[in-house]
Amino acid sequence: MVNVNANALGIIFPNSYDNLIPEMVQKRTMASVPFASRYRLIDFTLSGMVNAGVDNVTIMTRQNYYSLMDHLGSGREWDLARKLGGLQIIPPYARAGSKQYHGRVEALHSIVGMLERQREKYVIISDCNTANNFDYAAFIEAHMQSGADVTVVYQKSIIPESAKEDNYTFTLDSNGRVTEILTNDYRNGVQNLSMNIYIMERESLVTMVKDAMVRNLMLFERDILGRNLQLLHVQSYEYTGYCARISDITSYFEENMRLLNPDNLKQLIDEKRPVYTKIRDDAPTCYVAGSSVKNTMAADGCIIEGEVENCVLFRGVKIAAGAKVKNCVLMQDTIVESGAELDHVITDKNVTITAGKNLTSDSFPVYVGKGHTV
Repeated sequence: MVNVNANALGIIFPNSYDNLIPEMVQKRTMASVPFASRYRLIDFTLSGMVNAGVDNVTIMTRQNYYSLMDHLGSGREWDLARKLGGLQIIPPYARAGSKQYHGRVEALHSIVGMLERQREKYVIISDCNTANNFDYAAFIEAHMQSGADVTVVYQKSIIPESAKEDNYTFTLDSNGRVTEILTNDYRNGVQNLSMNIYIMERESLVTMVKDAMVRNLMLFERDILGRNLQLLHVQSYEYTGYCARISDITSYFEENMRLLNPDNLKQLIDEKRPVYTKIRDDAPTCYVAGSSVKNTMAADGCIIEGEVENCVLFRGVKIAAGAKVKNCVLMQDTIVESGAELDHVITDKNVTITAGKNLTSDSFPVYVGKGHTV
């Protein structure tokens, strides 16, 4: 783990884009949605910051944050259990007179006092609706070299249909400077799609937030950056690596399936920039004699006795003899009993598929909610 501290602190918004996958966030945030067999979405953002030496990270929660707090704990797995800085989880109503925030500006205003007391020069702001192995150290360096007031990260990508009403795109000049920020861009084809990662000086952010609150402005991208492109030097930073963007339940399923391609998995889980997560002391996966497993990613603690093909299995999944599971994403401690057949199914945590049940779909994934028995 990186020991050299960066001159930057991190702020992560775990509830942004909860509306895109309502089925999965009834009892959790977007940030704590399980992904890639053993991780949560926040692990990729948090690990990226830590790998760059950012050792002061604040999580701005809004609702349904118990699962997130249980996952993060004290931040020990990310080396963020510290006396100074470290990991801070700030819930709504954290102080007298506070309320559940509606926009990012309002959320940042609730911690202005804390921001004014920090020692770091820069602030990195990020959401958790993507999984990637972003190099935050190179991002910080590029911002410092550019002399910009704000640097934003984008990826050349087609806007997902399910995210047509929840996106920002950038128009750039020949030097990469942002000249226009478009909200809910409906254009077809490849666009400069925001990855919702920003960096700026801490003191400048405090000034921007205070001024925006006086004017009753709520949205950081539209109301602060978009309104002041003539006054602020907003520079762009292109991300060209692998990125899994979660925009609905179908994209969640498809992005997990993409990781069955070793090339994609290698880009996401990079040995040079490891992805850390909560430790669970399970035994290695047990493949019982007579089982059949093809093209499957299985985390530790699984017991497989039946047939499995093209699947992503999280920790503790049990598939009994005689069960057939194909093209599925089965989350932690899912049990598939003997004779059950699953195809294109997503099961949340602690789901039981009883003996003989048949759940199949060709056009879209079937989702079984947390703790349910079918």
